[in-house]
Amino acid sequence: MLDIIGKRFWFFLGSGIVILIGIVSLATFGLNIGIELSSGSMMRVGFKQEVVQVELKQELASLGYANVIIQRTGEGDFLLRLPELSGDTRAQLEAGLAAKFGAFEVKEFAGVSPLVAAETMRNTAIAVAIAAIGILLYVTWAFRKMPNPLRYGTCAIIALVHDVLVVVGIFSILGHILGWEINLMFITGILAVIGYSVNDTVVIFDRIRENLLKARTFNFEVVVNNSLVETLGRSLNTSLTTLLTVLALLLFVGATIQNFAVVLLIGIIAGTYSSICIAAPLLVVWERRSK
Repeated sequence: MLDIIGKRFWFFLGSGIVILIGIVSLATFGLNIGIELSSGSMMRVGFKQEVVQVELKQELASLGYANVIIQRTGEGDFLLRLPELSGDTRAQLEAGLAAKFGAFEVKEFAGVSPLVAAETMRNTAIAVAIAAIGILLYVTWAFRKMPNPLRYGTCAIIALVHDVLVVVGIFSILGHILGWEINLMFITGILAVIGYSVNDTVVIFDRIRENLLKARTFNFEVVVNNSLVETLGRSLNTSLTTLLTVLALLLFVGATIQNFAVVLLIGIIAGTYSSICIAAPLLVVWERRSK
């Protein structure tokens, strides 16, 4: 039988290294915050003639937009992340681009004021906090007949924090390399990952509870390891089928839900890992130290 619990410290070490790399990236590069979570304007433009991204960036700098973020879409358009534009400044910008590169089409434009961005950030923080508190209370209540039920809820929350840190750290690296931004689709993906990870963790905890009730000899470490092995196939199969669906979304739907799909892709892998290799082993560590 697989000895998953016996290798728990290697799992903890691997997670610690990944999270540490993410924290270093966050401290060094930070996150590219989208206009939904900060103030600014987003413009998607398509030029009639071929335009090189470097030349576009140079022209925008000459027009007074040196810190603009430029991304190329799969359709050949350019996504421009700009400071908040009024009607006049937008008209001046479009006139300057037309004079340099010829005719072009503004296919999409969106602007967010600082007040709306601040409210969105506040609502996002509240939503994540409520989700975490609700999960802690639910898991603790669901295992209320077990000794120390708060441990189950706490370990589930630690696994969730692990998943979020992994996703945010990797997105910090991707933001630095590819220029990806944190937007509302990213937040939606994070909340979806939280729900998915909790579901997998609760299934494993429930099997631990069943095996503890019918165990002939109470050896907590052995019972937890047996429970993990029994649910391993189910967890991996469920994650694999979900990953195939997310990959299909990422490949065929395109840039509109790019952040959502990539967050799910990373989060499902991290969530499956944390449910098996973090949450349940933490129960064992807590039990051994309490004795």
